[in-house]
Amino acid sequence: MSTATQPAPAGRAAFRRPRIRFFGQEAPLGYLLLAPTLFMLVAFLAYPFVIGLWLSVTDSEVGAIGRFVGLGNYRYEFLHDRVFLSSISNTFVYTAATTVFKLVLGLVMAVLLNQAFPLQRFVRAALLLPFIVPTVLSTLAWRWMFDPTFSVINWVLARSGLAAHGVNWLGTPRTAMASLIIVNVWRGAPFYGISFLAGLQVIPIELYEAARVDGGTRWQQFLRITLPMLRPVLLVVLLLSTILTFADFQLPFVLTNGAPYSSSHLLATWAYAQAIQGGAMGIGAAISLVLFPVLSIVIAGMLIALQRHD
Repeated sequence: MSTATQPAPAGRAAFRRPRIRFFGQEAPLGYLLLAPTLFMLVAFLAYPFVIGLWLSVTDSEVGAIGRFVGLGNYRYEFLHDRVFLSSISNTFVYTAATTVFKLVLGLVMAVLLNQAFPLQRFVRAALLLPFIVPTVLSTLAWRWMFDPTFSVINWVLARSGLAAHGVNWLGTPRTAMASLIIVNVWRGAPFYGISFLAGLQVIPIELYEAARVDGGTRWQQFLRITLPMLRPVLLVVLLLSTILTFADFQLPFVLTNGAPYSSSHLLATWAYAQAIQGGAMGIGAAISLVLFPVLSIVIAGMLIALQRHD
């Protein structure tokens, strides 16, 4: 017995709409969902960057329309602004020192937290407190602890016999920069530690068991198993931390604001001082954009290292 296939009604075919295709793919919903994110990126990243780029080549000031001066602002900063030159070196020292200390402390913290001990979960959560507390709030607390008269740190040093006189932590160029580094390391080390801990917990334990069977020491296991397996996590954490530290503003602004004698200014705080406090928008924009090529080189280098590892 044969069955005849009936054609679809003409009305249904008439109301059938063609599929919408973008660039050869069915993607209208995807582009629609991306539209809000794209708008935010353009409004809060691309547009300010373009405006800053334009301001950097003008002599704009607050309340006045600037004239086009080309690279005059950059030339002035590099040739005549001593605070700008010192802020460049301060930024590199600040970023390099804090990154090294956070890397070492983070690795030590992760290795210790990866061991079994009582109240393990509580300790892990407690170590995140410095990273969770708002930057301004924690920095104000540190500023009080660094106070030359009421410093808790000086009291401890005096009681323990490590210092005969109180240290003016924020009153000299060297101690002011050291104070910035200490506070940044205190805030950032837990982020390193928790990130490295997550990387340690996905390393197969069979690798360590095989190394112990072959007579490998703990140090050899760390160098030949732990570090290579942690490399992807390490590079990502270093990338994020370097970007955030190089452009850090809140911590140095609240703790020292460039004091003493503008000796502890970083590029971010000096740009703010020139543009917002001094009203020289063109100069401030030029200082801010100095960060861009340096960060671009750092990011490109780390991304290349990540790709080589993959």
